[in-house]
Amino acid sequence: MQTNPMLQQLNFLREIDRLKSVIRQSPLLDQSRKENSAEHSWHLAMYALLLHDHAASTVNIERVIKMLLIHDIVEVDVGDTPIHSGASAQDQAQQECLAAERLFGLLPQAQAADLLALWHEFEAANSEDAKFAKALDRVQPLLINVATDGGTWTENNVSLEMVLQRYGPTIERGSPALWSHCEQMAREYFGRT
Repeated sequence: MQTNPMLQQLNFLREIDRLKSVIRQSPLLDQSRKENSAEHSWHLAMYALLLHDHAASTVNIERVIKMLLIHDIVEVDVGDTPIHSGASAQDQAQQECLAAERLFGLLPQAQAADLLALWHEFEAANSEDAKFAKALDRVQPLLINVATDGGTWTENNVSLEMVLQRYGPTIERGSPALWSHCEQMAREYFGRT
């Protein structure tokens, strides 16, 4: 086990480089290819930076951005599980928890504990920061689907009712204003199809 903190950090950074190879179901807006999980995390951090004034309550933007940068690191080990996949939430949560422990465990102990606690906070989505971060994690793919003429919704036979159920509560909990906008966009999209 490595005991030099800087070497542990560099090893962790090398390990999470693999996130660039985890391909998500969502396409880029130009539809030239599918996005990877590292791009998704970076894009969500930008969403937080620009949209934090629309959170349901005051949030600590630094904590929200940190959550969004680390929330999918577990995909290095378990891959991406799309929202419409029908996968067992319990099995997925268990696999992701093991991955989080392994990956964050590569870091120096105090840093590992801090990031693991932040990852668990995001997963539980009980704090205001986590509610907003989770909302943004649903907003981004919804906007991509609308902008790409249905994108993964078309591929997975997703209906308006499914969108309202799978995206709505999470987005509205973190940002009623964003949900109002997203709901209108989804209804307009499905009204055209």
